[in-house]
This record gives sequence, C-alpha cells and structure tokens, in this order.
Amino acid sequence: MSDKQLWGGETAKAVENFPISGETVPISVVHWLARLKGAAAAVNGELGLLSKRSATRIEKAAKEIAAGKHDDQFPIDVFQTGSGTSTNMNANEVIGKLAGEGVHPNDHVNMGQSSNDVFPSAVHLAALDVAQNELLPALKQLERSFAKKAKSFQNVVKAGRTHLMDAVPVTLGQEFAGYAAQLALAQERVQSALVHVGQIPLGGTATGTGLNTHARFAEKVRARLKRESGLKQIAAPLDPFEAQANRDALVELSGALKVLAVSLTKIAGDLALMGSGPRAGIGEILLPELQKGSSIMPGKVNPVIPEVVLQVSAQVIGNDTAITVGGLQGQFELNVRIPLIARNLLQSLRLLSAASRVFAEKCVDGIQVNKAGAEASAGATLAVATALNSAIGYDKATVIVQKATASGRPLREVALEEGVDAKLYDKTIDLRRIAQGNRG
Repeated sequence: MSDKQLWGGETAKAVENFPISGETVPISVVHWLARLKGAAAAVNGELGLLSKRSATRIEKAAKEIAAGKHDDQFPIDVFQTGSGTSTNMNANEVIGKLAGEGVHPNDHVNMGQSSNDVFPSAVHLAALDVAQNELLPALKQLERSFAKKAKSFQNVVKAGRTHLMDAVPVTLGQEFAGYAAQLALAQERVQSALVHVGQIPLGGTATGTGLNTHARFAEKVRARLKRESGLKQIAAPLDPFEAQANRDALVELSGALKVLAVSLTKIAGDLALMGSGPRAGIGEILLPELQKGSSIMPGKVNPVIPEVVLQVSAQVIGNDTAITVGGLQGQFELNVRIPLIARNLLQSLRLLSAASRVFAEKCVDGIQVNKAGAEASAGATLAVATALNSAIGYDKATVIVQKATASGRPLREVALEEGVDAKLYDKTIDLRRIAQGNRG
C-alpha cells in the first residue's frame, strides 16, 4: 500500500460527492483498468504518439496498481457517475502521480481513451478473468464430485419422488448423475456468454466513433492484453456502437449465473431434504457433520453447507435483477449504469466460485448413504405397482394401491388378495430392475 495520497482533485471531488455505500468499485475492475492503461501507453509509444520515457513510466506505474500495491488509492464509492468516469479519473491521477513529473493524467495516461470505452472494457475483462479462472474451475470441481458420488451410489435404490409424493424407485446414483449434468450444462452456458463478454468496446472513445485515438490503437491494445493475460476470448466487437451503447454481454453472463443459481438451489434443497432427520425426516443420506447445530438442543446437526449455497443463490438471483434493470437503462450511445452492473456481477461470480468449491469439498465429497433409510424408502413406495400395469392393467393396480394405502398393509399382501399371482408379483416387483426403467 502507498505511504501517501496519490490521487488528485477529481478523485477528491468524487469522494465528497458520493458518500453512498462505503463500498468501492470492485478492486478487480481497478486492476484491469490499470492493465488497460499500461497496455495503452505501450501501444501509444509504439505508434509514436507518446514518448518512450513517458510510456515506460506509465507502464511501470500501471503494473504496480494491477499487482495490488496501491489498492488504498481508489476510495470512490461504487455508486457514482454511471459511466465510471470518476474511477477512470482516479486511475489517471494515481498513475500520473506514480509516473512522475511530465506525465499528465489526461493527456498521457488517458491517451486514446475515454471513460466511456475504457471503464466498461475493464469491467468486461474483470468478469471474463474471474469467470474463466475462478468460477469455471470451481464448477468443474463440483461436477466431478457429483459424478464420483453418482458412480459410487449407482446401486443404491431409494424412493423416487414427484410433487413431493412417493413415485417409482430410482437410484441415488441416478439423482447424483443428474446433478453433475446440471453443472456441466452450467459451464456450457457460462462459456457461451464469455464469447461476447470478451468483445470489449475499447477504441470507441466518447461515443463509438473513435475520435482522438489512432486507428490501430484498439487492435494493438487488445492483442497485447490477450497475449499477456492468456484470456483467449478477448476480441474486437461486432460493431463499436453496439459495444458502447449497451452492456448486453454482461446481462447475458448474469443470466447464465442466474440459471446456475437456480440449479444450485434445486441441488442443495434436495440434499438437505434427503439428509433430513435423523429419525423424523427422509434420512436417505448422511451429510458431513461440520459443527453443532443448536445452542440448546444437544447433538443436533444442520445442513449448513446446503444452507450457505441456498443463500448465495438467492443473492445471485437478486443481483441479476439489478443487473437486468441496469442493462435496460442505456440511452443512445452509452449505458450509464456500469458501476452497478460491475458491482453485482463481480459479486455473483465470486460468491458462486467460493460456494461451489465449499459445496464440493465440505459437503458432496463427504456424503454417505444412510443404507437403512434408503432401503426403507425404496420398499415403502406403493408406486412400484406401476410395474404391474402391463400385466394387470392400470385400474386394477389402482385398486391395490388404494387398499394398501387405506389399510397400511404391505402391497404384496393386498396384491395377492386381489388375485395377482405370487410368482408374477415377485418377478415384476424387483426394485433394482424397476429403478433401471427401460435400461433394466
């Protein structure tokens, strides 16, 4: 961190003007803004627009900021001017001060740029970086955890449930394979969105025309950033006016994160229900016991990790609503809700990354089968009578199920009383075969 204040008058005005949340712009956006400005200085030096000395000094200062050495020099509230101009000016002032005498914040550090193209570019790059290097690996880890358990649980038969009511038997492995597939599809959705997130609006300057920037500036800066970062999705936009006037790509990515949150809600909710009990709940699986679940009830253990995942998912869905509203509010040549979108999108990415890792490591990897509970649920579901349909018909099977339900007697006993042949019943009502369906 810096020993002295490096920002100047424009930053000070913004700090005074926006005493809103006490929350600053996501630091990853600041770091990427610095990387952009370092690359811009290098390119302007190559193009002969900036002296080699100034370009080198700006690059050095920008690298220090990107490395996190001056994070305390970016104090402006995230709820600020909708273009992010205040944070862009903040970066210009800090880099200019670090670069030393003769380097002007606007004339040199901001050369070839406008807040209107460079700030959204930094947001796109920060989101691309976190999604590619944090979220996707975490989702792959969670997918593998579920896939491994699916294989381990492939012969564990239990009751299926639809509408929260007993249905024909399934295997625990089938359910876990379904969860793994949800996560595989989530990765596909995120990857698809990143293609568009990587199309940064750099080079449009104020309105998309590229006024006051060299014709090759954006192309060369993108190439440099792509090479240095390894983010292969960095690319030119389809159209500079599309790229600057809206933040549709960020809304698209947020939409993919919302779908992921919906998937995680389903999965975490299922695990909490299957692990409920231990005596008065469903009790088909045993979740890892991580901590005491009550300050008053001895021995109580709660599904704490699924509960964390459910809360994170709710936050992400809420963030998506705000991002959607922010995306709606671009007028003409510029969307002016970029700090809001950046704040919520980066939070969603980081929350989902952390929650997915914790879900895998502290919950899914440690799940065990409650053998007695699974066997009891598999044997208790009267929906196994469905397998008799082809032999005795739906109507007769319905009578048998209704009598068994009303009397509490075993299904086999009622079926035999109703004239079903014992050998036919025993051959047909094979729980493992029923769970395999048409693959049996």
